[in-house]
Amino acid sequence: MFSERLIIRPVRADDAGDLFRIYGDPATNTFNPTGPYPDAAFATARLSQWLDGWRLHGIGEMAIYECEKPLEIIGFGGISVRPLEHEQTHNLGYRFATAAWGKGLATEFCQRMLDYAFDERQLGRITAVVRPNHLASQRVLLKAGLALRGQVADVANAAPSLFYALSIDEWHRHRQGMIRHPNSGLIGF
Repeated sequence: MFSERLIIRPVRADDAGDLFRIYGDPATNTFNPTGPYPDAAFATARLSQWLDGWRLHGIGEMAIYECEKPLEIIGFGGISVRPLEHEQTHNLGYRFATAAWGKGLATEFCQRMLDYAFDERQLGRITAVVRPNHLASQRVLLKAGLALRGQVADVANAAPSLFYALSIDEWHRHRQGMIRHPNSGLIGF
């Protein structure tokens, strides 16, 4: 699938090296209480879990490229099925390499994932969690249309995260006020 500046595709088994490069970088984990991935084997195991998620739920994590650099993964993100306080959710998440920060790509990615979730998949609600001190990600979620709903204890032995959510009805109302690029239409895999 595409957005104005991004190419987005489901993860593949050969993405482990890029996954470790991005998730193993301490800078991309500044707000992550569990810290960076410790080694390539951990990244490979996590990627295997993501691939299982796709097989089980038909939705999951994606590899993200800039259209201008279609051979270089700049991030990972997507919508995964995740339990949050005794409820199965469709949770939006992302992580970008530091070189991609500050360009509005996270907001563009989130908006495209919401299009996909609500227009293509007809999901009823999308959630997201973010650490209270991660102000940039909070702004991204708000720009994308999610609303702060409270807190959730999602990381053992850590303070609660902020919990955001957006229903399909709220998305359609939010979308009416957004300007859409003509090429941001829904394009399948």
